[in-house]
Amino acid sequence: MFNAQYFRTFITLVETGSFTRTARQLEMTQPGVSQHVRKLEQYLDKPLLDRHGRRFTLTEAGRRAYDYALKLFAEHEQFRHSLDADSLFSGDCRLASPGSVGLMLYPFILGQQQMYPGLTVSYSFAFNHEIVQDVLAGRYDLGIITEEVRQPDLNVEPWHREPLCLVVPADFAGSGLADLMGIGFISHSEGMNHAGALLRSNFPAEFRSMSHFRRQGFTNEVGMVLDAVARGLGFTVVSRLVLETSPWQRQVKELDLAVPVHETLHLVSRAGVEMPRRYARLLEDFREQRRQALYGYSEQPGFGQAADDGSPSQSR
Repeated sequence: MFNAQYFRTFITLVETGSFTRTARQLEMTQPGVSQHVRKLEQYLDKPLLDRHGRRFTLTEAGRRAYDYALKLFAEHEQFRHSLDADSLFSGDCRLASPGSVGLMLYPFILGQQQMYPGLTVSYSFAFNHEIVQDVLAGRYDLGIITEEVRQPDLNVEPWHREPLCLVVPADFAGSGLADLMGIGFISHSEGMNHAGALLRSNFPAEFRSMSHFRRQGFTNEVGMVLDAVARGLGFTVVSRLVLETSPWQRQVKELDLAVPVHETLHLVSRAGVEMPRRYARLLEDFREQRRQALYGYSEQPGFGQAADDGSPSQSR
């Protein structure tokens, strides 16, 4: 007999790679996990695992069963969400974004949840490629990414732009490219592309390549990169969202530049799936808040038009 719980246990087992971790995550016993897998194998009349002691690999049938199970639960979640799709103030919100966006968007959405107890929030901080895969698999309804992707099964549309900021130590006294080269560059997951776009636009006669800058360090957690700058170890380039949410913002400073460059954020959702109205409300309320903070009025200038400000086409 078909049992959705067997498929749910199997998904968790594949993703954790461990019977013990699966049992702990699902609050089951390890023999119970094994029984679910055996029942599923009996139902499908195919072995799903090649067992090697405590380790295992998926058989071909196991791989296909995992893919099917993901689609099964994704369609179930979409059906469940569709029942309250018209509600602006209740329902599940399942989103993913890079940390550079989530540092401000996630607290904003939590504030909305406090105001409207009918909302529930599942928010993941991830890299662009992980977000795309999670949205395709139905793990999240909506993703926000910092680069445009081409994928026939996805809707991808520009949503919002944030200025890029060149951030230096608080006691930095220079202003030119040579001064920046003197202190070196602290990179992060989006740092090289961001810095290249910003410096190329503001120092067109001098800038050649980021390879000419001394690398002073790297972190894949963009929220931590300003710690290194605050310690005087180098400069970096981040989104305004990162600077405004950083605990080190008073220990660093933004270097004034003549030519603004922006990072474009894109919304990603599954093609052919109508997004519940609560997402549009949340995103527009957040964008309105950012417009007011950045520009002092509600219309973000130039958005949706051809960029002439050196905006980077990709951020990873």
